Amino acid sequence: MNNTSSTNRHRMVSSRAKNRDGESAVATKAIVGEKVGMTQIWDDQNRAIPVTVVRVPPVRIVQIKAAETEGYAALQVTWGFRRSSTLTKPERGHYDKAGVDPGRRLVELRIDDVGAYQVGQQLTADLLQPGELVDAIAVSKGKGFAGGMKRHNFKGLGASHGTHKKHRAPGSIGACATPSRVFKGTRMAGRMGGQQVTTLNLEIVQADPERELVLVKGAVPGPRGGMVVLRDAVKAPLPKGGKA
Repeated sequence: MNNTSSTNRHRMVSSRAKNRDGESAVATKAIVGEKVGMTQIWDDQNRAIPVTVVRVPPVRIVQIKAAETEGYAALQVTWGFRRSSTLTKPERGHYDKAGVDPGRRLVELRIDDVGAYQVGQQLTADLLQPGELVDAIAVSKGKGFAGGMKRHNFKGLGASHGTHKKHRAPGSIGACATPSRVFKGTRMAGRMGGQQVTTLNLEIVQADPERELVLVKGAVPGPRGGMVVLRDAVKAPLPKGGKA
């Protein structure tokens, strides 16, 4: 992950993440939306809460993928509307087979059990309830080619006398004749951002299906207008007492 923040909640999460029982951690429900931006609201105790506004229009299920046939369980959904003339013939056939109006794009939501869903069913913002913990998955903002200080939070060289035009240089990157190479994974300048990022354990503050909005406490990755997948937290902390 290219984000240099020190918080342990903002990290790349492998698809092979394990839960407490050692099995692959998979969400039980998920929905997709678009990031609108950040604002703040006040709770009943007059405390300001920073929230990210996510627009969650009704999504339509186009295909259900079962573990018996696909090897994993997932829902393929779409939202919005799109002219059929802009689709390729395979895409048009895919929507026609499902009997669902074409949407802006197709997104796959990995969940644990798809038995309660059917093709053509609509999912709305009330799928998420206030107080629930969710994971937000999105593509982070692209920063372009960045140096070591911005990309990896390097300290840089001394800024006083004696340093000649090398203040932001990364320093030594290799050894001498042995091993006579630069090790793979050495942190250097390079492309920063523009990667899938998962922010864990964010709290749902408000869900309004009529206005098609979900308010998530804290920051959600990605730019304004970017696609965000909200799923229930797969690494939610244990409650007080240590029992789930």
